[in-house]
Amino acid sequence: MAVVFTLLLSFLSFLQLASRAHAVALTTSIAANDRVCFYADVDKAGEKIGFYFAVQSGGSFDIDFEVREPSGKSLLDGQRERQGDYVFTANVVGEYQFCFENDMSTLTEKLVDFDIMVESEPRREPSTKPGQISEQTSALEESMFRLNTMLLNVKRTQKYFHTRENRGFDIVKSTQNRMFWYGVLESLGVIGMAIFQVYVLQTFFTKTGRRYKV
Repeated sequence: MAVVFTLLLSFLSFLQLASRAHAVALTTSIAANDRVCFYADVDKAGEKIGFYFAVQSGGSFDIDFEVREPSGKSLLDGQRERQGDYVFTANVVGEYQFCFENDMSTLTEKLVDFDIMVESEPRREPSTKPGQISEQTSALEESMFRLNTMLLNVKRTQKYFHTRENRGFDIVKSTQNRMFWYGVLESLGVIGMAIFQVYVLQTFFTKTGRRYKV
């Protein structure tokens, strides 16, 4: 019973540590020549911030981005990036700014998936209470953290394939539209050429108002 009780306490403590992390996963559309910003609060210095984004559709699948501290200092920035995955330590308490800018495009709207995660680093404290088996507790925590890491890797892989699927669908849709309009223009060209040929033939066989039969 003591072992089961210890494992249960360890599992509950792990859930408590996991609850310290909060994340925001969103999808936003950014119009041409537009700038969109999102914000995340950091309660104490030393927290980890994870920032992921990927352009799903629009133009060449690229976007400008910038991450700023509460003081306005730029931490990360990039131009014409298709996707990014960053983790950094927040040394300043306050509101962090995550901005996307679509200045390079004059007509095309961009669709961007992004994920902002703020979490505290979990610290393990050795148990001094009698009756608790620290070796089993430590082994259980190690297994949970490994499982968490594996789940994060699966999540990143899913995001990668989701992005590839959306980009492929956007390319196929764009190609279909181009083929459609190319077919329309080709048909109009053939019709115009036929009308022009009829006109030329009628003009060639007409002379001073008299029509000759052949």
